[in-house]
Amino acid sequence: ARALTPQTAEADAIRFLVGTQSLKYDNQIHIIDFDDENNIINKNVLLHQAGEIWHISASPADKGVLATCYSKTSDSRVQARAAVWRMPKELESGSQESPDDSASTAQSLELLCHLDNTAHGNVACVTWEPMGDGKKVISLADNQLLLWDLQESSRQAVLASSASLEGKGQLKFTSGRWSPHHNCTQVATASDTTLRGWDTRSMSQIYCIENAHGQLVRDLDFNPNKQYYLASCGDDCKVKFWDTRNVTEPVKTLEEHSHWVWSVRYNHSHDQLVLTGSSDSRVILSNMVSISSEPFGHLVDDDDVSDPEEHHADEKSKEPLQDNVIATYEEHEDSVYAVDWSSADPWLFASLSYDGRLVINRVPRALKYHILL
Repeated sequence: ARALTPQTAEADAIRFLVGTQSLKYDNQIHIIDFDDENNIINKNVLLHQAGEIWHISASPADKGVLATCYSKTSDSRVQARAAVWRMPKELESGSQESPDDSASTAQSLELLCHLDNTAHGNVACVTWEPMGDGKKVISLADNQLLLWDLQESSRQAVLASSASLEGKGQLKFTSGRWSPHHNCTQVATASDTTLRGWDTRSMSQIYCIENAHGQLVRDLDFNPNKQYYLASCGDDCKVKFWDTRNVTEPVKTLEEHSHWVWSVRYNHSHDQLVLTGSSDSRVILSNMVSISSEPFGHLVDDDDVSDPEEHHADEKSKEPLQDNVIATYEEHEDSVYAVDWSSADPWLFASLSYDGRLVINRVPRALKYHILL
């Protein structure tokens, strides 16, 4: 399995969606609900009969809607397609008990619309407008960046605008993320070793980081609290942090993994917490505090300090805190293709490996209290 996403629309329960790939069995979406109080995982299965799922993303506005990128074989050629689906009404909220496997038959997803036509080539990923009403979606197909308008309750996708990668050779997008900043008018994409920023209003390129990584860039993510900051990872085993206003050098580089880094995710609430997953079978949680929105910890106002001695001590402590690896998780026995934070609980995250193992972990309690207090 490679496809993992948290449920994002007003998430009140801890829920992750996992997509499977199987030539032998039916391809499925597993709805994983984690009951934190009782430490129980409930799982419901939906059939995805269109093909093997390579990428999955949940609507930010509607709990029941999701998009998948999947491969299907037609005329002995494998094509990568994308579609928007709705899950059955009774599975939309996170309170469902797992059905008894022997008795239940898996339900199917309802197809709302396709996000491609054969003219645009193979779809690598789909990203939703983060703060939107679930009507705007971007798909990356070969060298095309396509902006879709979902209409009639997502039953129709109208191509609003598009842009193409220009350059020598067979240029192809590998991944992309829609920025939550700048009124959601920017998208970042990865293709080969290059990162690019795009303005969704004009579909023009706004920045370009050539040779961002020594080898293929696999994933990227935006800092939720600092509008120009972006993380990327790739086959050079590195994770890099960029300020898109000055793209000549990364702000910081992490070299903790020993193989390709497939996935990088900023914590939605505390941007010093960064998760990475790699085909070295490890998940690493890093504390990138020096480039976070609170590099000095919680700053104290001068008015709050009554003692001048204390004030002097406080002045001295205004150096950025140290970055470090908080924890390395080794519960996987295979390549970790996806990591993501829960939308409902900022201290909880999931990782997914090639063999289909999903592991749910928490930020260590001592660090959680250090950040909060």
